[in-house]
Amino acid sequence: MDVFDELLRGVRGRGAVFGRSVLCAPWSLRFTDGAYLTLCMPLRGAGWIVPEDGQPLRVEAGEAAVVRGPAPFIFTDDPADGTGPGRAGGVREVRWDQARDTGSASGGAPEFDCATVLLAAAYDVQEQLPQRLLRALPPAVVVPDEEDCSPLRDYLEAQLGRGRPGDQIVLDRLLDWMLVCTLRDWFDRPEANPPGWYGALGDEVAGPALRAMHEDPAHPWTTAELAGRAGVSRTTLAKRFTELVGDGPVAYLTEWRMTLAADLLTHPELTVAAVARRVGYADAFGFSAAFKRVRGESPSAFRREALASGPVEAAAPAG
Repeated sequence: MDVFDELLRGVRGRGAVFGRSVLCAPWSLRFTDGAYLTLCMPLRGAGWIVPEDGQPLRVEAGEAAVVRGPAPFIFTDDPADGTGPGRAGGVREVRWDQARDTGSASGGAPEFDCATVLLAAAYDVQEQLPQRLLRALPPAVVVPDEEDCSPLRDYLEAQLGRGRPGDQIVLDRLLDWMLVCTLRDWFDRPEANPPGWYGALGDEVAGPALRAMHEDPAHPWTTAELAGRAGVSRTTLAKRFTELVGDGPVAYLTEWRMTLAADLLTHPELTVAAVARRVGYADAFGFSAAFKRVRGESPSAFRREALASGPVEAAAPAG
């Protein structure tokens, strides 16, 4: 398992968190409820994504948009006129706790008269691990279907409304797959500016060290042992790893362990000592010191705040 796999492991579309909208101009949908990630795919026609903090982006059939939350955003046929209260027909609110099929945004026209059909899915991203992925994303991205994703889109559309047993779980997993496909294609694009660890995964020096740390983060890794995985000297590994990732191997491992620990601390049945052991610390004292150094507060304080406040909002994207 690599870091990209692990960051996406907890990101899932569930149950009634997706909808198919038949949109007849003039139309505007305002997505609320604070989803941490929203996937928008026009099955027919086109529209504009208007993030709360960002420039409008056009998305057409054959493309997918990923919008980073939890701020609301608007999907409209006209970004210059489609976001205000004076809009003809109004701006329709979309809430993910309502019916999964959002129907026609105009209500009057038959589906064959409507230019755009939108499929959208919302994703809960409450854990600390996938929050790292969110920080690498701008407010919204639009990605053309590449070779890997295009057949998946066609199959997904073919499954809609078939009424077969297990349809919900099939659609959920297809949408999960589509999200992963879209994000991977985005990070491979030249304009994406992906985080250092993403590029390092394919590096013949840094890649083996990264994968080793993610396969067994509790192991007492040393720079020398990690260098052995790559078949290079300690100096070569430290230099190359820092160039690509931004931190040395040991510093990266410590930060990654603290991210894992932050998620474990939200489970009240685990003691601080138990969390410490799971992330490679022999005692709670050493773990607590490292956690406070990296996260700015003690494990106990973090746990109290996390359990009191519920899901933590995604931070702004890294510069």
